[in-house]
Amino acid sequence: MPEEAEKTETEEREALEAELLERRDAALAHVVKFGDPVLKSEASPVREFGPALRAEAERMIAIMRDGMGVGLAATQIRVLRRLLVFQAGADSEPTALVNPEVQWVSDEVVVAEEGCLSLPRVSLDVERPLHARIGGHDIEGAEVRIEASGLEARVLQHEIDHLDGVLILDRAPRQQRKAALRALREGDSYSPSLAEESEPPELGEHREPKHTA
Repeated sequence: MPEEAEKTETEEREALEAELLERRDAALAHVVKFGDPVLKSEASPVREFGPALRAEAERMIAIMRDGMGVGLAATQIRVLRRLLVFQAGADSEPTALVNPEVQWVSDEVVVAEEGCLSLPRVSLDVERPLHARIGGHDIEGAEVRIEASGLEARVLQHEIDHLDGVLILDRAPRQQRKAALRALREGDSYSPSLAEESEPPELGEHREPKHTA
């Protein structure tokens, strides 16, 4: 490739990356951060379906995508209603779920590193069931049931936790929680995979890559 063409390609890539970061910052400005009491509040069931709810879901999907997350709960944007959106995989369609509830989970569990749009620069090990059945309604009010596994099951459980006022801090190992809280107070970052005090997984325990919701 000629040097001039390579330079142009590099400049275009850098410009695209800068644009994506700018969009991410703008999206995350709408997301409530740790320390705000709304994150510990329980959301109320949705009673009415219609254009307003659909518009809210579309707004949440835009924030989730621009924020480079895989899920978002309404409480994270100060809306105390049981509404979440998720997109577990680049090839998946973004989906809204209303009044979600966990109907069943498997005995098989997996430990994975989870991030959260409301906990900037912090991720924690969280143990969750590998499979889950989630019930609820679609954005039009029709009943739905999702048989989820792997990342999809994890994201849905993470977002339902948000609607119940539960954060990944509440589910993390004690030492990780203490280190993460310190990082949040000091505006620092924390990740168990990088922390020196992080213990290796126990024999037979499986850890997955981090995903942010």
